[in-house]
Amino acid sequence: MPPDDEPPSRRGSGGGRSRLSVGGWISIALTCVLVIGTLTAYKVYRSTLGLINRGASTDELDKNRPVSPTGAINVLLVGSDTRTGDNKRYGQHLVNDGERTDTIMLLHVSPNRDAATLLSFPRDSMVLIPACYSRNKTLVPAHMGMINSAFSDGGMICTRRTIESLTNIRIDHFMKVDFTGFKNIVNALGGIQICLPQAVNDKNSKLTLPAGKQVVMGEAALGYVRLRHIGDGSDISRIKRQQVFISQVVKKATSSALLRDVTKLQKFIAAAARSVTMDDALNTEELIKIATSAQKLSAKGFKATTVPWEPYVADKNRVQWKQPAAGNLFRAIANDTEVTPTASASPAASAAASPSGPVVTKPQQVKVQVFNGTNKSGLAKEVAEELTGLGFNVVGVGDAKKPDGSDQPKTMVRYTGQGWNYSKILISKLLNPVSPETGKAATGPVTPFTPASPPPDAPKGRVRGPIVQLVIGADWKGVRIPLQVGDNAVTADTDICSS
Repeated sequence: MPPDDEPPSRRGSGGGRSRLSVGGWISIALTCVLVIGTLTAYKVYRSTLGLINRGASTDELDKNRPVSPTGAINVLLVGSDTRTGDNKRYGQHLVNDGERTDTIMLLHVSPNRDAATLLSFPRDSMVLIPACYSRNKTLVPAHMGMINSAFSDGGMICTRRTIESLTNIRIDHFMKVDFTGFKNIVNALGGIQICLPQAVNDKNSKLTLPAGKQVVMGEAALGYVRLRHIGDGSDISRIKRQQVFISQVVKKATSSALLRDVTKLQKFIAAAARSVTMDDALNTEELIKIATSAQKLSAKGFKATTVPWEPYVADKNRVQWKQPAAGNLFRAIANDTEVTPTASASPAASAAASPSGPVVTKPQQVKVQVFNGTNKSGLAKEVAEELTGLGFNVVGVGDAKKPDGSDQPKTMVRYTGQGWNYSKILISKLLNPVSPETGKAATGPVTPFTPASPPPDAPKGRVRGPIVQLVIGADWKGVRIPLQVGDNAVTADTDICSS
C-alpha cells in the first residue's frame, strides 16, 4: 500500500508498500456457508470450529452502543496485513511495523435471512474516530483521521466502535483474515474465476497473468485482489473489482455442489476456520443458531456496494461520505425489518373506515401533512423530505406540541372521511407501531411544503383524496427507508469482465 500521505490520484502508479485489500472477504464465504443451515453441515461445524482464533469483542469504553431491535445480523469484516509468521514473505522489513488494514466491510444479513448486503468503506474516508485503547492499553483520544487508522490505533474493537459511532448500526460480530488465510480459503474452493482487461506483469502484487477469463488460486488470487496498477488505479475502482471477486467466492461457497460434498465442505470450513479470527461472542452455539434461521440465504440474495462518497472538503485527495445518501443507507440497514401485518394495521372502529372505500396502493396517492410534536427543531421538514423520497405527496408542515409547550408523548396518525385506506399506506412506512384514528390531531398553522427533490414517480395533475396527518411524538423512531444499494451494486450475476 502507498504511504498514508500519498493521494489517491497517485495510487495507481509508483512503488511503495503493497498491502492486503481483501478486507476479510473470504470470511464472507465462511459466513454464507455457516448460514446455509444443512444438517450435514452441522457435524462439520462442530468438528472444525474449535480451530478458530478468538478475540475480545468489547471493553470498558463501550458505554453507548447502538441497539439492534430488528433481528438482522451485522458482521464486521477486516483484512490484516500482519507480516509475522507465514506472512513474512510479503514484507519482512515490516514485521515490526504493526498490523494494519486497508479494507473495512460490513456484512448485513436481513432479519428474515433471505438477503445479504456487503458494504465497503473506502480506506481514504476522513471520519471522527472515537476514543480507543491502543494495543499497549494507552488511551488514544478521539480525533479526525482516515478510517483505516482506527485499526492501527486499537485493533478490531476500535474499528468496530468507529463504524458503530459513525453509522449507528449495531455490529454483532467481527471476523479478520490475513494473507495466508486468504490463499488457503481460495485454494479450498478450487480457485475463483476472474477476468483481466489486459495482461498484467506487476512486481508489487507479484502477479503475472494474461488478459481474459481465467481461474486463479493461491499467490495469483492474492496478487489479483492486491493489484493496483490497472485501470485508473483508484481505490474506488479497486473496491468494485474486489466486490466482483467476492461475489464469485460467495457463489462458489454456497453452491449445492459444495454443500453436497461433505469432504470438500469440511476441507473448506477447516481452511476458513484456521484462517480467521472471530470475536469471542461468536461461539459454536451462536453459529448454529444463525445457521438454523437462514435456510433461504443463497448467492442470489447477495449484493455488494460502497458507501456513497465525495471528495473531502479539506483535502481533495481524501474522501468524505456523501450526505444524505450515506446516512439514508446506514439508517436503512440499522432499521431493516421484515414488514408483517400487525393489529395496528386494522381500521379504527369508525363508520369512516369502510371496506367500500377507495383502493389505495401507492404512496404517490397519499397526501400528508407532517407536524412536529416535539421540541426538536426542524424535525417536521426532515421527516417530510424522507416521506417525499418514498413517494408521498407531502403538502404541508407545522408544529403540534402540547399546549404547555412540552412534547407529544406518542406519534399519531389521523384521518378524516375515507382516509383509512390512505393512512394504512403511511403507517406501513413508519418504524413506530401506530393505530390510525379519525379526526384531526393538529389544527395549528400549516406551511406549504416544497421538497428539495420531487417524489419519485410523481403523478401528473392534482392528487385527490383526503389529507392524512402525521404528528411526530417523543417516541418517534423514524421512517422505514428501504434498503436500496443502487443500480451499480455488485451481485452474483454481475459480469466478471465489467470491473
